[in-house]
Amino acid sequence: MTAPLTPQPPHDENPHGPRQAPHVPQPSEAAAPYRYEEDGPGMKTEVAQAAVTAVVVAVSGVLLGLVWMWLAPRVPLISDGEAVYLKDTEGEQAIGVDGTFTLLALAFGVLSGVIVFLLHRRGGIPLVVGLAVGGLLGALLAWRAGIWLGPETDVVAHAKSAGKGVVFDAPLELKSKGTLLAWPVAALAVHLGLTALFGPRDPEPCPTPYYGEPRDDARPEGTAS
Repeated sequence: MTAPLTPQPPHDENPHGPRQAPHVPQPSEAAAPYRYEEDGPGMKTEVAQAAVTAVVVAVSGVLLGLVWMWLAPRVPLISDGEAVYLKDTEGEQAIGVDGTFTLLALAFGVLSGVIVFLLHRRGGIPLVVGLAVGGLLGALLAWRAGIWLGPETDVVAHAKSAGKGVVFDAPLELKSKGTLLAWPVAALAVHLGLTALFGPRDPEPCPTPYYGEPRDDARPEGTAS
């Protein structure tokens, strides 16, 4: 009869010495866990970038005001020496003034959103807030700049200086103040859309290594427990 086979010890073990359980690596012996890099430039840097963005975008509202004053249709007025009337009562120039401002504000919002995204691809919430605040302030500044630099705001004085029966331009004004939101809304929509499509992606989480006692069914055959 053939003797039962017994498991042979590894070559590096002493066949006459005590058998030892396989070595289980400890956390200190394993490689250091993966550390994510800081996502973004840091809170202080982001706040500084947001402040600069808000100021630059707001100041660019002066340019919007100048373009609006140049492109907006004029509302003709006429005086009979006692009162001031619209020369064309069925004209749509007043609606055109609001429409021109809205289209220009949308264009400035799209442009500012694209530029801010290209300059700060990793910008966080502070940058988005700065862009929105800057767009709103820019729209307000453009509105006031267009009025200041446009036709005379004192209609009575302007009518007297023009004379009876002479047509003159009415001051620029916005009938709908909701158009002031066109710039910040367009800037946020474009910036968030570009960030979702082309922004940096978060790295995949690394699985956490588990350090524990080997299971009974995973011990090599013939190993002492």
